[in-house]
Amino acid sequence: MAKEQQKAFHHRASLKQKNKPFKRRFATKNSLRDKSKGRTQRASVKGKVLRKHSRADRRNAVRTEQRKKRSELLTSTRIFTGRHRAPKIVAVIPLCANTDTSRIVRNLFECVDESYDECAGTTRVLNVARFKQSIQFVEVARNVLDILDVAKVADYMVMGVSADEEVDAFGEHCLSAIQNQGHVGVFPVVQGLDLVAVKRRGDVRKSLQSFMTHFFPDADKVYAADSATDLQSVLRMVTTQAPRGIRWRDTRPYMLAERVEFDASAADPQVGRLAITGYIRGANLSANRLIHIPSFGDFQIEHILAVPVAMEAAAGAAIEEDDEPVEIDRADPALQDSLVAANEPDQLNNEQTWPEDAEMDAWKTQMAQMEQQEQEAERANGDRVVRVPKGMSAYQAAWIPEDDDEDEDSDSDSDMSDDDEDMDGEYSDAESMASDSAEQEYEEIDAAGANSVNNEADDQDEDLLSAEEEAAHLKAYLKERERRNRDDAQFPDEVDTPMDRQARERFARFRGLQSFRTSPWDPYENLPLDFARIFQFENFKRTQQRVLRATQSAPVRVGMRVRIVLQNVPRDVIAQENAGRPFVVFALHQYEHQMSVVHFTVTRSADYEEPVRSKDPLVVHFGFRRYTVRPLFSQHLHGGATVNNVHKFERFLKPGEISVGTMFAPIQFGTVPVSLYLPTSHDGALPTLVGTGSSLHANPSRILAKRVILTGAPFKIHTRGAVIRYMFFNSDDVNWFKPVQIYTKYGRVGHIRESLGTHGYMKCFFDGPIKQMDTVCMNLYKRVFPKWNTELWSEHNQTDEQKRQWIGPVVEPSVAMEI
Repeated sequence: MAKEQQKAFHHRASLKQKNKPFKRRFATKNSLRDKSKGRTQRASVKGKVLRKHSRADRRNAVRTEQRKKRSELLTSTRIFTGRHRAPKIVAVIPLCANTDTSRIVRNLFECVDESYDECAGTTRVLNVARFKQSIQFVEVARNVLDILDVAKVADYMVMGVSADEEVDAFGEHCLSAIQNQGHVGVFPVVQGLDLVAVKRRGDVRKSLQSFMTHFFPDADKVYAADSATDLQSVLRMVTTQAPRGIRWRDTRPYMLAERVEFDASAADPQVGRLAITGYIRGANLSANRLIHIPSFGDFQIEHILAVPVAMEAAAGAAIEEDDEPVEIDRADPALQDSLVAANEPDQLNNEQTWPEDAEMDAWKTQMAQMEQQEQEAERANGDRVVRVPKGMSAYQAAWIPEDDDEDEDSDSDSDMSDDDEDMDGEYSDAESMASDSAEQEYEEIDAAGANSVNNEADDQDEDLLSAEEEAAHLKAYLKERERRNRDDAQFPDEVDTPMDRQARERFARFRGLQSFRTSPWDPYENLPLDFARIFQFENFKRTQQRVLRATQSAPVRVGMRVRIVLQNVPRDVIAQENAGRPFVVFALHQYEHQMSVVHFTVTRSADYEEPVRSKDPLVVHFGFRRYTVRPLFSQHLHGGATVNNVHKFERFLKPGEISVGTMFAPIQFGTVPVSLYLPTSHDGALPTLVGTGSSLHANPSRILAKRVILTGAPFKIHTRGAVIRYMFFNSDDVNWFKPVQIYTKYGRVGHIRESLGTHGYMKCFFDGPIKQMDTVCMNLYKRVFPKWNTELWSEHNQTDEQKRQWIGPVVEPSVAMEI
């Protein structure tokens, strides 16, 4: 009995053991597969016990997900059906020099027994009665800008290739550019396959298919342009499939213009109203928003008219517009977006002490006296012209006294110093030597410092460098850039301390940080004046969601054929339409015209090997807009922003790494593709692609810190203490930077104890013994800001050489047939 009482009493466990679940931040392949199939799994609510879902609940959840997907599919395809349907846009892009796009479109028309209109220009509409669909073919010339613009608005792309000619470098560049900005469904069509031997046709198809699959994995078949069966298969897939959209473009309205009309203003014939007719695609449109025309900028909408077209008539009549256009939306002046892109900073709004009236009057009097004295001095010396040997500067000529004034200024000449007399002697000797030489030339120089009176044009020509000197200077400049890029890769951010200048003056704007990630840094401290001109959001994501939701209630719906009337448009815009080039316009969301600090990720292109430095002039294709910018590059943190939002400035764009570019630019909602090009082609043949990436949020509070590393060498080592030299060269600099933490390249951390002597030696203490071969470093940081140099890139403002790089070689169809 006693033994039973000594046994410990044990309660049965009421809870079962639960292991800690794996915390994953990203979706796994299985979860993505289940989501695509419509399977749903509700997350358990913490602290509450949920009952297990029954089979009926799971089936209902699956049915709800299926209905949602079916509704989204019907919504995306509804605009292509019905009597007033919108046509699907198919871009026909030539990848080879001998590709004939008009012949491909002609064969597509003839395979369904439709007539091909020779006078329709580059845009033609095909009504496929069998599938009750309409297709709008857009023939594009071999121009990179036109190809990219059409690819942004197309639903499908027909890539024209040749059976007897490979895709040239221009075609490969176009494919890479389309791949970078996002693409839709692709159909490769080969021309001239019937001229190839029957035994080689299969090999040609396999070769072209392998080439196209490298850029577009979904393009699993190559179609023959001369085969009616293959072309009917292309039309069948175009008409029956739902177009695969591009996310960044489908969140905003866009239009491929069918007709562009210009009405000049009576006051100024160079400015007027522009009427653009076409189908609204992407999202709903409001007349209060702005319209962006590539290469020309943003414009306000006056009103929008509905111009419907019946694709199917009761008796099969021709396609005609309705009788009268109906106005469906007009801009409200109180709600319309303004064309003001930047704020006007008020410099008098700062805190200051206003001077008294007496002080202002005294300053005005003093300034007037100073201006009068300057004018009298210029009047006294400005009209005097002296005759001197050719090659003598205007400064030297100013010291030569006049012959008429020698008697009047005899007293002043007698008081001249010995240096002045020696100088006059030198000039007199030069004059005597010039008189003895019969070949000496003379010229007249303005004593006030102006150029030669008789040879101004000659002096200006002499200031210009010759072609050989210009080439030598360019070669030296590129060599210096390469050396700096190499030094930055080997010794990043290391700078030598100047010996002829105190370090505290040279690095006065720099500061030390104990921790680059966590040390506080006020983002609104010592901002330049340009930051008073930009716009900033309190919550960028919330504003973006609100702006995107506002498009759902816009009066102009997707799929409507409308006529947008713009106001105050220059006449140069209509020249692009008359040239037979595709005319594409995009609508801006609210606030997207205002300037802010915009960031984007960029990865350097592997094909471009020259150094790319921060602040180098580049042409950035930012979604549907193009700018000429000088961006700053900084490090990209994959784990998100730091605690203090500080990011290290990069002097060069490093290969193989993702960097962040920063510039002043208009606000952009959503993530859009970004491509960087050189303003002028590197090899003179094709546009030089520098890098690609995508846009980030507009964030003016992102701090770009330029790091400078000052290095020193150990002189004497005493276990954990050491004497360091060559970091500074005077004791005042040592005491000035004493609070900044130092470290070594082998991982030791320490601080400065005191200065030794007057030559910059200092006693330092570390957390462990250091080695004699080690290097002592000190990090200093300074915030850098982008410059206000962003300009809209306009094709009509480029030189002939810059325009030529965007155009590829073309072989005429007749010449191609002879080959």
